[in-house]
Amino acid sequence: MGQPGFFDLDERYESLSRCGDPLEVLAKEIPWESFRYPIKKALTKPRKSSAGRKAFDVVLMFKIVVLQSLYNLSDQQTEFMVRDRLSFMRFLGLGLGDRVPDEKTIWLFKDTLAAKKVTEKLFARFDDYLIQKGFAAKKGQIMDASIVVVPRQRNTREENQAIKNGEVPDWEENKLCQKDTDARWIKKNGVSYFGYKNHVSTDVKHKLVRGWAVTPASVHDSQMFRRLLDKKNSGRGVWADSAYRSDEIESALERNYQSQIHHKGYRGHPLSEAKQRVNHKRSKTRARVEHVFGFQATSMGGKLIRCVGLQRASHKIGMRNLVYNMCRYTQLLRLKTA
Repeated sequence: MGQPGFFDLDERYESLSRCGDPLEVLAKEIPWESFRYPIKKALTKPRKSSAGRKAFDVVLMFKIVVLQSLYNLSDQQTEFMVRDRLSFMRFLGLGLGDRVPDEKTIWLFKDTLAAKKVTEKLFARFDDYLIQKGFAAKKGQIMDASIVVVPRQRNTREENQAIKNGEVPDWEENKLCQKDTDARWIKKNGVSYFGYKNHVSTDVKHKLVRGWAVTPASVHDSQMFRRLLDKKNSGRGVWADSAYRSDEIESALERNYQSQIHHKGYRGHPLSEAKQRVNHKRSKTRARVEHVFGFQATSMGGKLIRCVGLQRASHKIGMRNLVYNMCRYTQLLRLKTA
């Protein structure tokens, strides 16, 4: 076995392209430089000295976080995969001899984005780009929420009760930083989950996420309805499952929107056959939002996220929604040219 040369590496990259490397498409089609300003603004701070190594490029670091979201990797796994995988290196524009950020650097970068709430700005910036490219929100919107689980906490009953009351148990600092006091339990279909909820508004035409919010899992889906209602959508229809149906929401939609929210049955008052038919018809459109959560659960490494606190969970889930939109955009481009 001889030493690999330049042409050997070039041939390996060509073989990756022939196999349909999805990262090559993302690298080409996403306007990465458009994210530079909001990230750089959030990271800018006065330097005490010019000594020390030059900081990593902010767009490079953002692309690393995109990889982490796309494959649901830990910081340690991300560092290893960037060093190990040629497809990752090509996506990031790194050579075999280039310096790679370590896991601590990746963690600090993400934590800054979360603390400064930059994820929301990056999402809005890419949404503006989608509109410029002809993918404005059309044909109405679909509201839904999905549970995103985090590692379960092993607390005593007294500690759990204190957390429910909005208090912080008397934990030492080292223990406190490992405890998630923002996540909550919820039971769905007889199964208990611990974590957060990803509330989204998706447009019917392009199946892109247009708005999102993150809450503890115990928050009812309908509480984020008004916040996520997309007034820029050219369609007036609003689809959602029966969890969103209430007199308050129906009256809010009455003037400017057309409610397509599922009818709800009650104990002793089941739905009539006519309303069941209406629900069935509405489900054909409402089901499009399930493709969003399905992609995140299957193609983005599952629903589990590993973080502590609402602030970091909001960043992670927000990045998932942003990366989903990036992937969906490349699909729409492919369909457009097919």
